[in-house]
Amino acid sequence: MGVVTDIRGRRKAARLTSVSLFWRIFSLNAVGLIAAAALLLGPVTVSTPVLPVEALMIVSGLAALLVGNALVLRVGLAPLQRLGRAMATADLLHPGARAPVAGPVETAALITTYNTMLDRLEAERAAGAARALSAQERERHRVARELHDEVGQTLTAVLLQLKRVADRAPEELREEVSQAQEATRAGLDEIRRIARRLRPGVLEELGLTSALRSLAAEFTTDGLTVRHHVCGNLPHLTEESELVLYRVAQEGLTNTARHAAADRAEVRLRPVAEGVELLVRDNGRGLDGAPEGSGISGMRERALLIGAVLSLAPAPGRGTDIRLRVPAATGGSR
Repeated sequence: MGVVTDIRGRRKAARLTSVSLFWRIFSLNAVGLIAAAALLLGPVTVSTPVLPVEALMIVSGLAALLVGNALVLRVGLAPLQRLGRAMATADLLHPGARAPVAGPVETAALITTYNTMLDRLEAERAAGAARALSAQERERHRVARELHDEVGQTLTAVLLQLKRVADRAPEELREEVSQAQEATRAGLDEIRRIARRLRPGVLEELGLTSALRSLAAEFTTDGLTVRHHVCGNLPHLTEESELVLYRVAQEGLTNTARHAAADRAEVRLRPVAEGVELLVRDNGRGLDGAPEGSGISGMRERALLIGAVLSLAPAPGRGTDIRLRVPAATGGSR
């Protein structure tokens, strides 16, 4: 409904633009030609050879006509230049930027059409991204379930068989069997860890607060310490919003662990005006002007789905701040 109202407002602004570029140039040229005809039919004459005063009058009139044409064209074409800059910098992952509707009728109509096209593209992209991410989540759940039920159970059975073999094996083979047990146990733990990342069961079972705490603990290793702080009395959030918050925190910590060369990170979730704000901060090498990768693009896609705002900025001192502002759902506090 808001998009339709915005489009109608732009069309109305285009209709209210008074005079077209054609009539502006035509009127200026008509005034110049009428003035020239009046001078020719009047008492003014041109001598042969042309006198300096007469030449000055002719040159002045021509200069005035050229200056007038230049001003009309400059004013009339300026909105097209702004439209060109807006088109060159348009990014559907940063929605909301629109070219101002101004200028003659033709230009205003063109800008309005472009803004309407952007509205339609953003709506279609959001709908397509929602379908793609929904399918991605379903596939994550399927893979996690198969890892847990099939591969996990198989490795558990192998581990039990190795235990029986270790009990019956001769002394010289027990060390090798023990190493096989440890390798199998490590593989089983890795399978379970991957399954938890693919399908955040703790989010479904215990809620967002416990899920973020578990995520911070999961990423805390010998080289990286992750602290968490989740405020109480958070506003009510939809399931989609909670999943986006969790996935953005997960992707932010993954980028920190893989690329930031940081030894400290923190995850904060606090209520703000009309919603909540998630902050993932590290003390790593920072952005350094590097282009955004698929991880950050994925976070922006998820933010668009729920009407959230994602921003990246340098952290105080050094490092990176990832902030996600999510609007609250209708309802009370959690």
